[in-house]
Amino acid sequence: MTPVEHRGTLARFCRARNAAGFGTALLADIRTDDFLVPPGTVARYPSAVSVALPVAEEVLATLDNRPNRLYEHHYRQVNFALDRLALDLAAEIRRLGYRALPFPASQLVDWEHQRGHLSHKRVAVAAGLGWLGRNNLLVTPALGARVRLVTLLTDLPLPAGGPLDRDCVDCHRCQAACPAGAVGDAPADFDHHACFAKLQEFQRDRYVSQYICGLCVRACAGPDQRV
Repeated sequence: MTPVEHRGTLARFCRARNAAGFGTALLADIRTDDFLVPPGTVARYPSAVSVALPVAEEVLATLDNRPNRLYEHHYRQVNFALDRLALDLAAEIRRLGYRALPFPASQLVDWEHQRGHLSHKRVAVAAGLGWLGRNNLLVTPALGARVRLVTLLTDLPLPAGGPLDRDCVDCHRCQAACPAGAVGDAPADFDHHACFAKLQEFQRDRYVSQYICGLCVRACAGPDQRV
């Protein structure tokens, strides 16, 4: 099969499992020097696969001015589903005769800087799933920020995706919704420290047991859905 045919096979596999977004990218086109992976890993896997699953609108609608236990449970379940999908997709790639390395949808390996093994958002942007929004999250055309992401690295030949030529334009809903005042006018203005301080406050007050919020996610429904 050609790289394009490989991509089609993987895309159909993921969409049959309710993926809301799928894309591929070449690691050579992505900044990887800050990825927290074992030495030499990136060199062994030239391609990346990005997959998104939706966060339920009905669950987000239960949020008021803080996260709640229902959202926390749903958040975890979407991450579990992404990890399961990534494992199954890796098995499919191995069936095709290639190697695949899935990374957890949500696992911190650098607690001080709140970073995982790699940037799911960076890969998703390069793969064409969406763009980086003012809220420092991936924003997709159809669902906005209401998605969670997972990434696989592979040596399966795949075509390079490309970033979308889109941005948040004049939408500032996440900025108005952020309880920490962390969202600025541009993605580069996002205040990570203010955001994390608010997440710590939510956990300290026992609204949830992990560092999550969801209010800017609820506010960002996707530009293609806005009227």
